[in-house]
Amino acid sequence: MCGITGWVDFGRDLTAGATASDTARTAAAMIATMACRGPDDQGVWTSPHAVLGHRRLAVIDIEGGRQPMTAPATNGPAADGPAADGPAAPAAVLTYSGEVYNFTELRAELAAHGHTFRTRSDTEVVLHAYLRWGDHLAEHLNGMFALAIWDTRTEELLLVRDRLGVKPLYWRRLPGGLAFGSEPKAILAHPAADAVLDADGLRGILGFFKDVGNSPYRDIHELRPGHILRIRRSGITVRRYWQAPTAPHTDDLPTTVAHVRALLEDIVARQLVSDVPLCTLLSGGLDSSIVTALAAAHGPVRSFAVDFAGQAERFVPDPMRATPDTPFVHDLAAHAGTEHADIVVDAARLADPELRATVVRAFDAPAATGDMNASLYLLFRAIRDKSTVALSGESADEVFGGYLWFHDPDAVHADTFPWVAMAAAGDRGGPRGLVPDPALPLDRGLLRMLDVPAHTAEQYRRAVAEVPDVPGDDEHERRMRRVCHLHLTHFLPMLLDRKDRASMAVGLEVRVPFCDHRLVEYVFATPWSMKTHDGREKSLLRGAGRHLLPESIATRRKSPYPAIQDPAYELALLDQVRDLLADPSAPVTPLLDRAALTALTDLPMDAAVGTGFGGRRGTFELVLSLDAWLREQSVRIGL
Repeated sequence: MCGITGWVDFGRDLTAGATASDTARTAAAMIATMACRGPDDQGVWTSPHAVLGHRRLAVIDIEGGRQPMTAPATNGPAADGPAADGPAAPAAVLTYSGEVYNFTELRAELAAHGHTFRTRSDTEVVLHAYLRWGDHLAEHLNGMFALAIWDTRTEELLLVRDRLGVKPLYWRRLPGGLAFGSEPKAILAHPAADAVLDADGLRGILGFFKDVGNSPYRDIHELRPGHILRIRRSGITVRRYWQAPTAPHTDDLPTTVAHVRALLEDIVARQLVSDVPLCTLLSGGLDSSIVTALAAAHGPVRSFAVDFAGQAERFVPDPMRATPDTPFVHDLAAHAGTEHADIVVDAARLADPELRATVVRAFDAPAATGDMNASLYLLFRAIRDKSTVALSGESADEVFGGYLWFHDPDAVHADTFPWVAMAAAGDRGGPRGLVPDPALPLDRGLLRMLDVPAHTAEQYRRAVAEVPDVPGDDEHERRMRRVCHLHLTHFLPMLLDRKDRASMAVGLEVRVPFCDHRLVEYVFATPWSMKTHDGREKSLLRGAGRHLLPESIATRRKSPYPAIQDPAYELALLDQVRDLLADPSAPVTPLLDRAALTALTDLPMDAAVGTGFGGRRGTFELVLSLDAWLREQSVRIGL
């Protein structure tokens, strides 16, 4: 896993005269922003109209996979290291982040077409896939990836992102071209880019769904999952190369369960390939337990879980979490024979302003789920001391239908995102505090101008318009397929981005078996009646993996990522908000309704404290992280 960046400028020669020195400085600055994503190596390739930069986390073929990687004009072996346009110019140059799990088969296929290889790396396979298939290379790749290819023959840049958006990729128009990076901060290091928060950026921060294609920064866009961007002198074009299938599902239930089981076995086996230490993330839930058990079937495996000091002993059930994770984590670890470790954090550590600043810097955005982001970061940082690669159970809930709101009729039939509908109905167990409510202490005029409800309604309308129709669906199946599609396109990307940012901030590669597009396609096409055939959530997954699990986990109710319940956490936030209110120079001040925020600090302890979804607690986290983000990134407010 790595970080990629670079830019294209058709308006001048980036290698000429004094411009060459500016080019080198800018490239160095952009690459430096991603040192955490690639602590093992770095590289840059420069030509008159394109610069490609790379930071490397070495996972496969540690010696042979250096980047940017160049391919000669013939189908011969690719090469790394500096090169320039001229008589010996390469045909194409690649900077690439991710893992391609079918690279062995692709290498054999390409070799049969006359391509030769000098490394064991998947990077070289991706480069030759471009030489063979051009901008259709992505359809041949099974994996998580974000990549940029400069074709010297046609002078065009190709940006490609994996189907589900596991790996991030951002871009921004520049005079004469375009800049790109794995994170916005790489683009912001270019002198032609600036960090500005505008109304759309703030709407995206306040809305609890993925604002597809955008970022919190004005003019910095996210390349959508399953899309390819091409820039030539004539302009920019974007093409969608993947979407959920529309063919009817024809397998019966036993065949479907067996096929899901076979897919999972193959996927996990492929994703265990690594030349560096590998582990699993274990929560004691169905998803991570199946991944861990499948991994353990191939040999000894480490597993890690996050826990909070004293939480197992003082756990308070809430509508979303009936039980603490730790007992189930230990059940699976013992059952599968993993070398397990709990990473325990406490309220004081999670509330530390320095940690918040670190996490906000890593995420390039504020959030109302501060303790969850911070605990994930601390978990990954501890894991990185032992392992470089981790397998996660992320995305199983979106693919198989695990969340409460999949099974709540009011949420399913609401004219908005189901999780937003349920969040507005906290009495039904929705994630209160994750969606800003009308009492959010922002400036009243600002809230009226933003009109977040109207923005949410428009985003929902656009999202629904993209849902494919499957012949033969009745009204209920059509509605549930819509719900599943909304999760794949507007909920899952939030969680994938969260996991990528927290993990890559410490140089840890997290693989996501449930995002294998073969599994996603197959399960998406499966009728909802099969996905709930035993009357419970994630019936298909439970049926496919039950034989791997102890009974305690096979029958456990869905429990989301844990939140700290220690009241000391909210009390620490309260003190920090009061300090912020005492500082009129705080960057967030122009956005606040100070009287409303002050009134919020005077209320008694939140009745929902300990659940992780208290309205006041979420508001405090949002305000504090917003202030930290404006400070850290020197963001200018341009509303």
